[in-house]
Amino acid sequence: MAEVKEAVAELQHREDVGIQPGDGEATENEAESSEAAADAKPSTTTERHISIQTQLEGLEMLADLNGAGRKSCPLCSEEKFKACYSHKLRRHLQNLHWKVFVEFEGFRMCICHLPCRNLKPGISGDQASGRHVAHYHCVVCSVTIARKTDMISHLKRHVNKGETEASYSGSLDVQFEEPTPSGQAYEIMKELGTNVQLLPNYSTPQKSDTYFNRKMKTNRQLVFCSLAVLAEERNPLECLDAFGATGIMGLQWAKHLRNSVKVTITDISDTCVKMIKENCELNNIRVDGGSRTPRGNDAQPIATVEVVKMDANVIMHLRPFDYIHLDPFGTAVNYLDAAFRNVRNMGIISVTSTDTGSLYAKSPNVTQRHYSCHIVRTEYYKELAARMVLASVARAAARCNKGMEVLLAVALEHFVLVVVRVLRGPTQADESAKKLRKLVHCQWCEERVFLKLGNMVDDTLPCNCHGSLPGKTAVLLGPLWSGPLFNTGFLRRMLSAAVQHSMDDIQPLVKTLICESECTTLKSLVHGSSALTNQVECGVVIKTLQEGGEAGPTDQSGKRKLGEESGNVLKKIKPDASLEHPPFYYSIHRHSIRGMNMPKLNKFLQYLTEAGFRVSRTHFDPTGVRTDATLQQFKSVLTKYSVHTCTTSTTTHTHTQTSVSTESTP
Repeated sequence: MAEVKEAVAELQHREDVGIQPGDGEATENEAESSEAAADAKPSTTTERHISIQTQLEGLEMLADLNGAGRKSCPLCSEEKFKACYSHKLRRHLQNLHWKVFVEFEGFRMCICHLPCRNLKPGISGDQASGRHVAHYHCVVCSVTIARKTDMISHLKRHVNKGETEASYSGSLDVQFEEPTPSGQAYEIMKELGTNVQLLPNYSTPQKSDTYFNRKMKTNRQLVFCSLAVLAEERNPLECLDAFGATGIMGLQWAKHLRNSVKVTITDISDTCVKMIKENCELNNIRVDGGSRTPRGNDAQPIATVEVVKMDANVIMHLRPFDYIHLDPFGTAVNYLDAAFRNVRNMGIISVTSTDTGSLYAKSPNVTQRHYSCHIVRTEYYKELAARMVLASVARAAARCNKGMEVLLAVALEHFVLVVVRVLRGPTQADESAKKLRKLVHCQWCEERVFLKLGNMVDDTLPCNCHGSLPGKTAVLLGPLWSGPLFNTGFLRRMLSAAVQHSMDDIQPLVKTLICESECTTLKSLVHGSSALTNQVECGVVIKTLQEGGEAGPTDQSGKRKLGEESGNVLKKIKPDASLEHPPFYYSIHRHSIRGMNMPKLNKFLQYLTEAGFRVSRTHFDPTGVRTDATLQQFKSVLTKYSVHTCTTSTTTHTHTQTSVSTESTP
């Protein structure tokens, strides 16, 4: 069409300058225009668009600036730019088309004002009264895109898919789409060796169908390590990413664990499902049941992923899985019943809750509605949130005649993550239900203790606030999960998986969790090489072989001999496995004494250990101390090793006066 309009405009210009159509030159031009009209059919043309040039001279040749008379712009319609003389047209081509461009592989895709796209409707909604939209023609696939930033992102997609050479199909109805259904540009993000396409508004879930949170990287790595540990126990295992969004989590599972897992990614949104499939092609992963194969890569797919458009509750009711991860936007309580319905025995369910407003006691009415718990704001509010989520998980498991063992519970600024192992049977369900208890909390000193059956509230708390202060000081919180929050053996194997897959970001966190699960500050338990250890999980002894210099005797095949030494290790671990870490923690700043300088945190941990208490740091609070000491004992040790501020200032003042007098002495 562009060539036809150019030929028609040329005839009009020649009429303006006095050239009659009966001349031989005009007849020749008419023949050329009919030829151009025949060649301009979309089904036959194979040349690139005239707006794509390598030099400015190419545009000037199209305009025929050396000829006489008025010339029209080859990239503008008659309504956009009227015919003018050569010197004015040359400035127009230089200042508009040649300067407003997108460059790719030596080609300049100049801006085009020809009617290649549909008319933009006018104010009245009439398309005829509208105007043509300026656009660019892609040098690779010939698609027209209006915005320059969108064209740049469109070309990046071609580069990521290996499409760097021009492939002109010659059709105006090319089977390529805009960068996104909404006309927005994609952004490529790489995490843990996995590439995903993101929308510009990926961080606003209210406006984006494919929500992605960069701050949840720690959460995704913890979930990956827990799946890697389960993949060592059973192979292959079926795992479900119930809320795919961009598919980043499921793609990481498939790309790094390969044949050990059968990944299923599901989402209810058509846009998300489409983007997940495109991200599979981007990472050379085949979509199970799909006819599309990764483009631009002749190598075999490294893995296979099943992408399903289905509600999470529906697919969890229809099919059994070994590993299920729930990460909805907000609370996950609406999906717990379906998750426990078909999960296999000794399988794992991980739940990520991002409704921190209700979990951290900012919206008590929402907390009561979602979790059926009464809580108040405390110094240990993060652990309170983790135990509240675990209570909801335990109730959902008990309704399905299943119990659970908590493997991991993490509460950070943006999310609460719990990982539990599923134990089938009504006996296991009863044991888990017995660990749901009320918490007695003193609102004055913040002492707390789980309520036992048959105890009065005032007789339960070890503090004396209820007797020394008028009114009621204790409140009942919960019901909450009163059992342990960590499994040491599982955390050690998660640390091994983090080291194996080069996840340096979460290794300090996992090491802190190991110390917290054992309630110890001994770094030797975490750092350094460890030998073969038998970890007791759910009553099952799981042997773990890690690199180390003290791996024990081995036979010729490289397998460790299970002799007396292994039996001694098991005897040592069995008592420790039943020794649970104390619940909750105290903040050293919350209970500091006014007018006294408290010791450093590491020194204070040492003082508590010397006093005979179990102590450790906690990931919930950088200033928190997890200990089996009561609050009164905690404060007594803190007071003993704190120094009065006035004493410190007096000593400093005396030292200063002594120095001054020494200097003044001749």
